[in-house]
This record gives sequence, C-alpha cells and structure tokens, in this order.
Amino acid sequence: MGLAEAELRALEGALSPGYQLGDLVATGGMATVYRAMPSLGGRHVAVKVMHPHLAATIAIERFHQEVEIIRATVHPRIVPLLETGQAGQLLYYLMPYVDGETLQARLDRTRRVPAEEAVRITLDLLEGLACAHARGVLHRDIKPENILLDGEHALLTDFGLARAIGEANYRRLTETGIIVGTVFYMSPEQLREDRSLDQRSDLYSVGCVLYEMLTGEPPYAARSLTEVIGRILKAEVPSVTRLAPSVPPALDEVVRRALAKDAAGRYESAASMAAGLLAAS
Repeated sequence: MGLAEAELRALEGALSPGYQLGDLVATGGMATVYRAMPSLGGRHVAVKVMHPHLAATIAIERFHQEVEIIRATVHPRIVPLLETGQAGQLLYYLMPYVDGETLQARLDRTRRVPAEEAVRITLDLLEGLACAHARGVLHRDIKPENILLDGEHALLTDFGLARAIGEANYRRLTETGIIVGTVFYMSPEQLREDRSLDQRSDLYSVGCVLYEMLTGEPPYAARSLTEVIGRILKAEVPSVTRLAPSVPPALDEVVRRALAKDAAGRYESAASMAAGLLAAS
C-alpha cells in the first residue's frame, strides 16, 4: 500500500520542480519507495519515504548531517544517497534507481543461493563495506532487504537510514515493530545497545546474510522475537553444514567466525573476511 492521496500531493509538491513523481515500486518495513524522473531528463531515481512512525523517532537535523557524511562515501558497491527532504511530516531521500531485485526477493523465490554465487555476493558486500569502514561509517542494518542485485553485482543500500536509526532508541523501535525484521541480523553488541560499535558488528550481519543464503534461513530463526534475541545472545553458534551438508567445511568455518558472540573472535576487517572467503572458495 502506498501513501494516502494527501501525502502523495505533499510529496509531489516537495519534489517539484526538480522531479516528477512516478509509480509505486515497493513497500518495505521501513519505507515506501516510488520511482521519479528528473524534470530535465536523465536517469530515474528512487524516492524512499520513511513510514511516519519511523520518521518520528529520528532527529531530523541529525539525520541530514549524517546523510552528508554518507554522501562522501562513494563506491561502486554502495548505492549513493543523492539528497534528502521533507514533505509535511514525511521524511524522504533520493537514490539512483536500480532496476534489479533485492536479495530478500531472491530468497523469497529460491530460498537458497548456490554457494559459489553466495560467496560472490558476499565479496561484493565486503568490498563496499571496506570503503565505508575506512571512512568510519558503519551500515548497522545489513540484511537481505537492503541488498540489491544488479546484474552480476550486489549493492548495499540504505546507509543513511541505518545511521539515523543508530541514533534512535532501539527499545522504542522494537516496541513499535520497526526493527522486528532486522533483529535476525543484529550483532549481540548491537542488541545490547553498545555505543562503541565498530566494523565487526557489520561483519557479523554479513555472516548472518551468508548463512541464510547457504541454508535458507537466518542463523537464529525462532517463533518469537524474544526467543530470537535470546539465541543471538546465548545460543551456540550454528553450523551451516547442519542444514546444508554440501557446503565445504572451510566455508562453514568462515561463517562461524563471522558469527562469533564476542567481536574479538571475528574478522578484524572486511578485507580480512574477504581473504578468508577467497581462501575457502
């Protein structure tokens, strides 16, 4: 379901005269996405409009400041943020439109991804993260929904939204149901609201995504949010080969290291995890 008619008119007014609002593309857990065409011609853009209850948790000025930081992070494996704006109570941001499906859509179709392709997708993510981490920028919300498959490559999206949410209160977000779909991919320290997160938290999330591509489910799938959180914090790190026996033990070991409870037991950097993946492939 897209925006209400009054909200659409407000959004069209805010985008005008630079852009002409087009069709509804998708509705996700955090945003509604429309396509728009620059008024002077050129490549389509994606207009991501945050759901109002999410926008209400974000300090708008802080959000715009952080977007400026993200805009300086330019890499072929990162979908850039072009600009942000407001339309009444709506908060939106613009990105280049990528004519491909999300990894979530792919998993919904096929459930699993062949090991060779899963490794290739993961290497793309690590390449983009290495650039962002070198600039001191964490993603904080790596999950299949935020990974776009564009031809032969995977692209990370929604850095700006993730940074803004990182400044919000996670308990409040959980109470409103906003991060329920994200919890499966959150590191133990992120769940504990550790303010000193570093790049290893993102690498944990990458490990969760790789695990799901190989097995067809997140590493700590459970029937309730409380049970998921409990497993992430306390359960033994699961083995990929438990659900996918054909996966090479070396690749299983890479995933298990990425999912270590203690950040000190994980890879130190995106580059070191990529090297581990290549050695295991």
